[in-house]
Amino acid sequence: MSASDFYQETAARVEKALQYCDDTQAVVIGEQTLEQVGVFFKRLFPNERAIVVADVTTFALAGKRVLEELAAAGISTDEPFVYNEPDMHAEMRFVDVLKERLAVADAIPIAVGSGTVNDLCKYASSLVGRSYIAVGTAASMDGYASFGASIEYNECKQTFSCPAPRGILIDMDVVCKAPIKMNAAGFADLIAKIPAGADWILADLIGTEPIDTIAWSLVQDSLRDWVANPEGVASGDRKALTFLMEGLIMSGLAMQKAKTSRTASGAEHQFSHLWDNQHHKFNGEAPSHGFKVGVGTVATSALYERILSTWNESTFDAAIIAIPDNFRSWATIEKELEENFGNSGLYETVKRECAKKFVEPNELERRLKLFRNNWVELKARLSKQLMPAAEIQELIAAAKAPATPEEIGIERTRLQKSYALAQQLRYRYNCLDWTQDMGLWEETVDSLFQANGFWCS
Repeated sequence: MSASDFYQETAARVEKALQYCDDTQAVVIGEQTLEQVGVFFKRLFPNERAIVVADVTTFALAGKRVLEELAAAGISTDEPFVYNEPDMHAEMRFVDVLKERLAVADAIPIAVGSGTVNDLCKYASSLVGRSYIAVGTAASMDGYASFGASIEYNECKQTFSCPAPRGILIDMDVVCKAPIKMNAAGFADLIAKIPAGADWILADLIGTEPIDTIAWSLVQDSLRDWVANPEGVASGDRKALTFLMEGLIMSGLAMQKAKTSRTASGAEHQFSHLWDNQHHKFNGEAPSHGFKVGVGTVATSALYERILSTWNESTFDAAIIAIPDNFRSWATIEKELEENFGNSGLYETVKRECAKKFVEPNELERRLKLFRNNWVELKARLSKQLMPAAEIQELIAAAKAPATPEEIGIERTRLQKSYALAQQLRYRYNCLDWTQDMGLWEETVDSLFQANGFWCS
């Protein structure tokens, strides 16, 4: 397959997805596309001025070239806004300084960078009532096309609602030169959609978040193809990275379609959010979002394996009978939350999230009966959706991303506790909630860390 062929395939799939999106109107993925930025800008923002937003690294990598192309196209620009802080990350104080600049600039922002720059620009732009363009520099995350920005505020990583960019331009010449670890992080973030899809199946069955079939299709139909060449991602292979970038963009477009991140995020992301909010660092720096998600993906895949290999209809019958004995009252949960999070800024957020998903015994019984009565079909569907944890681990490692918790500085004992803490982090129903509802935490989660368990070695 020639380069033009796979670029055309990617363009066709993305163009089809755009018809379902409210925010993003155009996406360009190809070679030497930076030279198109002037035409691209005029198409989306005719007669407007522009302001480039970048950090020191991304400005040198692509921001300066963007400025030159804008000037060549006759587009007026403001002085670029270039972050130059050594500790820069997606934190509200960095949103605030950009918002102040944008408020006095009569110009459309062009975010040149990847996750941090994009999130900061996305939210700051929305606060001043402006749309923007994203020029991606690495296949490192799925946030380019997603609505919402993940920002640290009051010591807690939170997702703030805001529109996706009006346009996204990706120059694969730039992406192929990105550090290996950045594209590896994107691979880990993308393969996470496998167990995330399984979690959505559970939520759909009990009726908390019904599957949007179009959004599901945008992510899941080509997912196995997008993650089929991790070695190519690690080596900078153009086709492998183009398909990776396509998958990440499509994931964001699916979130736009469904108006939820359920399309791309499940329990595996809750591990990442937990470690974010614990301000975890390894070798002096915070592991990337994708690296944490990758470990979470292995963790949830291992849990699903245990569930599918040990549960059956009689397991559900026993769990239903045991509801009066195993039911955890809100007072019990609230006490656990205070013990686990009472000394952190996360406490009120976690308490609110757990309150959303708390159910009384009659609703719990309804759910367990649904799982029991649909077990044969559900097991088959989950088995088809999932991949063995060891295989997921091998693929992540082949992409040169961390595949074990120790590689991001998480000991096994901490990982075991993280399963329980991650379960309490968000209302979104997933395999962790399922295990808790069944009253089988020790037999299912804790067994992963015992003799012959996945995390025993």
